[in-house]
Amino acid sequence: MTPWIEFAQRMTRRAFFKSTGLAAGRIALATLMLPELLRGADKLQARAHPGLPGLPHFKPRARHLIYLFMNGAPSQIDLWDYKPRLQELYDTELPDSVRQGQRLTTMTSGQKRFPVAPSIFKFARHGKSGIWVSELLPYTAQVVDELAVIKTVHTEAINHDPAATYLLTGSQIPGRPSLGAWISYGLGSESENLPAFVVMTPRWSSKRDAQALYQRLWGSGFLPARYQGVPLRAVGDPVLFLNNPGGVDAAARRTMLDGLARLNQMAYERSGDPEIQTRIAQYEMAFRLQTSIPELTDLENEPRSVLDLYGPEVTVPGTFAASCLLARRLVERGVRVVQILHREWDTHENLPRDLSLQCRDIDRACRGLILDLKQRGLLEETLVVWGGEFGRTVYCQGELTRTNYGRDHHPRCFTMWMAGGGVRGGLVYGETDDFSYNIVRDPVHIRDLNATILYCMGIDHRRLTYRFQGLDQRLTGTEEARVIHGILS
Repeated sequence: MTPWIEFAQRMTRRAFFKSTGLAAGRIALATLMLPELLRGADKLQARAHPGLPGLPHFKPRARHLIYLFMNGAPSQIDLWDYKPRLQELYDTELPDSVRQGQRLTTMTSGQKRFPVAPSIFKFARHGKSGIWVSELLPYTAQVVDELAVIKTVHTEAINHDPAATYLLTGSQIPGRPSLGAWISYGLGSESENLPAFVVMTPRWSSKRDAQALYQRLWGSGFLPARYQGVPLRAVGDPVLFLNNPGGVDAAARRTMLDGLARLNQMAYERSGDPEIQTRIAQYEMAFRLQTSIPELTDLENEPRSVLDLYGPEVTVPGTFAASCLLARRLVERGVRVVQILHREWDTHENLPRDLSLQCRDIDRACRGLILDLKQRGLLEETLVVWGGEFGRTVYCQGELTRTNYGRDHHPRCFTMWMAGGGVRGGLVYGETDDFSYNIVRDPVHIRDLNATILYCMGIDHRRLTYRFQGLDQRLTGTEEARVIHGILS
């Protein structure tokens, strides 16, 4: 229903008496039966960003989400999905019985051969759990007992843009709210001075040109705009127009915002457009950000021992390490969702060079984030998710040599990991075939992954809905989705 229709309905005599009559009855009943609800009303109203009534649906395992999105698709065969048999099959043709006529991208569909390319990187078991991890991730390997490694994530999307959109919004078609926006809409924020949903896009070291990142990956879609992610920039002011212009002090800004709020409220009373309320709330949040953001980004009080966890780049704005430390500081201050999008894992050629560079960007910082959250008692209430939009093929794209190769997109199985927030650490979930090409046990669709994330946050994915275009829309869509209880503690 559009705001104009809602406004017209509120103006009818019948609608007025119907709404006021029901409201009066509810107030009277609440006064008699649950007077403490009314006493707490002022406190609820004071929250800058409240959640929906009745949420969470059940006791949450996590209060915060940090999503580490490796845009471009990391190679599961070279990082997590150890396949030693492939060494014997170097440069042999991928069997048709394995490929099974599955869809290929146009980048390799015209190849005359599909030669098997074993990983050149060594793997070793780590932690008490003995999970196999590539030599490219020596720091992450040190915290593997905190991770649930899911080897059998799969998707229908085979190209980057629709695949990333699918993973982070629940649909390959643009226009849907992002995961962070859904959580922000449902649960609100515990912070009065920071947004519920914050996004960072750190720089990368791969020598390739990066895939574009679109605002829809953290956008609000058909939800009100106040639920979209707020980007923190690495260059200049972390938030645009954070500082007042010359000649305008805080008192003058406050006076201006108060007058603007009164005008916006008058406009809302005339039209009923909910986006006007969003505008009022965003102006107020922007005013509070002028004090909260400088404090957030000031690392002077961080102990050297904490900075060392993240590595030497932690004090360099715009690095993945700096973003991870800011993520910890954000959830510590009540931010509900932090999304870090690290770009250019798209290794069609020169994989050994570029994958090594990308892992060097993120490896130590991932370990630092896990350890930092744990030592502060935040890991138990913070769900950390790592992964990309799909995986990479076992066969080589382009020329294959003993020291160099590339891999095409592969949506049929890829690896992601989760930690904290109710997840059972030291666990490998699911198994793929000897070629890391097909799933042989415990498949996990990306709908299942999103249903599980919501479940950890105390949300039943079937009940978090928003009426749009005649349908009660939800993150997991209309197809079946299940919670992966096997990875939960």
